[in-house]
Amino acid sequence: MPRCPVCGDPIELASTPAAPFCGERCRTIDLGRWLGEAYSLPETRLRESDDPDQAVAEE
Repeated sequence: MPRCPVCGDPIELASTPAAPFCGERCRTIDLGRWLGEAYSLPETRLRESDDPDQAVAEE
């Protein structure tokens, strides 16, 4: 059984309108974390190059 990513409670995906969260409270907490920048995606930067078409991604 899947668990809520915020509180860890088990959830029934088919019967929970706030899926994948257990309820609106956890959905709102998660949104607040995104808006507060507690979560982020990894940044990929391009190295400077003479030719922008040949820039190489750095990890």
